[in-house]
Amino acid sequence: MILEEKIRQFPTSPGVYLMRDVAGEIIYVGKARSLRQRVRSYFNQSGDSRYHITFLMAKVTDIEIMLTDTEKEALLLENTLIKQHRPRYNLNLKDDKTYFSLRVDPREEFPRFTVVRKRPVDGARYFGPYVSGAAARNMLRQMTRMFPLRHYPLGTCMSRARPCLYHQIGQCSAPCHGLISKEAYTVLVHGAMLFMEGKGGLLIAEFKRRMLAASEEMLYEEAARWRNLLRSIEITVEKQKVVLHGGDCDVIGFYRNGNRIELALLFIRAGVLSGSRLFSLEWQLDDATAISAFLQQYYPTAPCIAEEILLPLNIEDTDTLADLFSELKGSRVSLATPQRGTKRELVALAGKNALAACQEREQKNTTATAVLEELAERLQLSRLPQRIECYDISTIQGRFSVGSRAVMTFGQVDRKSYRHYRIRTVSGQDDFAMLREVFLRRFRREISENEGLPDLVVVDGGVGQLRAVQEIIAELGLAGSFDLVSLAKSRVAHDAAAQTVDKSAERVFLPGRKNPVVLRQNSKPLLMLAALRDEAHRFAISYHRKLRSSEGIASGIDAIPGIGAKRRAALLKHFGSLRRLAEANHAEIAAVKGVNRTVADAIFKELHP
Repeated sequence: MILEEKIRQFPTSPGVYLMRDVAGEIIYVGKARSLRQRVRSYFNQSGDSRYHITFLMAKVTDIEIMLTDTEKEALLLENTLIKQHRPRYNLNLKDDKTYFSLRVDPREEFPRFTVVRKRPVDGARYFGPYVSGAAARNMLRQMTRMFPLRHYPLGTCMSRARPCLYHQIGQCSAPCHGLISKEAYTVLVHGAMLFMEGKGGLLIAEFKRRMLAASEEMLYEEAARWRNLLRSIEITVEKQKVVLHGGDCDVIGFYRNGNRIELALLFIRAGVLSGSRLFSLEWQLDDATAISAFLQQYYPTAPCIAEEILLPLNIEDTDTLADLFSELKGSRVSLATPQRGTKRELVALAGKNALAACQEREQKNTTATAVLEELAERLQLSRLPQRIECYDISTIQGRFSVGSRAVMTFGQVDRKSYRHYRIRTVSGQDDFAMLREVFLRRFRREISENEGLPDLVVVDGGVGQLRAVQEIIAELGLAGSFDLVSLAKSRVAHDAAAQTVDKSAERVFLPGRKNPVVLRQNSKPLLMLAALRDEAHRFAISYHRKLRSSEGIASGIDAIPGIGAKRRAALLKHFGSLRRLAEANHAEIAAVKGVNRTVADAIFKELHP
């Protein structure tokens, strides 16, 4: 009753409200055009369709408000508070997806297209986004087959004695060797940009005009070149299915399954469906609020914002979001909920993608659970291994020693939980001591940092590694806190006279059991463990190689007088490896920033005694 009386005193102006539970923790942050009206709606007992709010209001004991001048300011403040407090009942969108774009700067001499990850405001033209590097590179290959633009930096091309291989196969016009005029090359760049913008009709008309003009002037080789370009462009344009006439747009579809919402985002670029993204989010409030929350969190950090965003249902703050996105984009952005026609069909298509993603996710979860249950039964585990961690060590004669952790959660690889461990307290080749350091850091420091315990720990190795880890776990007072096994690789029988290669089965060693468990070859539980073991090994090897390559050049020149941290870093950045530094002459070494002729001579003499 006290809370309801407090709500009656709320103003009708825009602002943000923060809901707290009995412990004083913020569990939900929302915005409103009218604070009093919005907050009172949560206590409305008329039985409206927002049945999920019951779960939230049962926990709310206090509500605070923060006033703003406009609804847009309330939206921005809400986003800031959500990122700061991460309330339990707000949408938690962790979009760490790397987008790719194609970049071209028309101001360059003989411009070329490149694949980039970021889109700074630098005056260049960007096309995309593409949801994977492979998709961006595939589009680049497709485009360069039609428009023979240069592939390499101009300095690299100019330093060659003859044109590169791409010129020999007709995919580069070799401007670096004067085989095409600057004006003709500019026409190719302009045509490529028209193609990327989806303006195939304009492009075909322009190239036909140039082909006929060259033919009339009896420039038959030039006319043939335009003819070949026309053929390749027409074939490509025919293959592209235009789904929407007009500019770029994003289409959002969703499907709800209990407390989870599957969102599908389709990218329409120049009328052609160029890619899609799927999001699976936990959400306990109504659907319209979920769509609005997704838009607020996704688009402020998106690589680009389309001219139009098509929504599956109406949301309250359409105008406010449109103003915010227009400000971010620098041009007008509209949000619409189509009711008929092609746009409505696209929204329905996005909804089908969301439904298919939900069904696929459920199928994966069902299959993974069955595999985990079988694994727990075969290995006699004390619990279902929902979180499995695997550890590995990589070293060469005790140098550049590293440990790694790979993780599976509910049978799926959980890369964000992977960890590297640089071995610091062990010298020499002592794998058991290295494992001890890794486990001490994992189960002392990281547990104190609120990272929970796993259900199953897998160690790469045999019974020796298993016993060593058992002692470490007992020393930490964690014996029995989780299951522990070791996975030994299959062994090859070395028999030169044999006609076939015999390999033993992979073996799983359990604590307190002398003989290992041999899982059926190619069974799903074995494949799951082997895949995690291989991931831990790959992750350790990649970090080990990174350390070895970065420190290899440093160890080779640290003893040279006059080489400090700055010069070492500059040499490493310039040459990349000790071998490439050793291959360089005096002038190339002296060209490095911060390295004078005297120091260059000292480096050269040290590397060439």
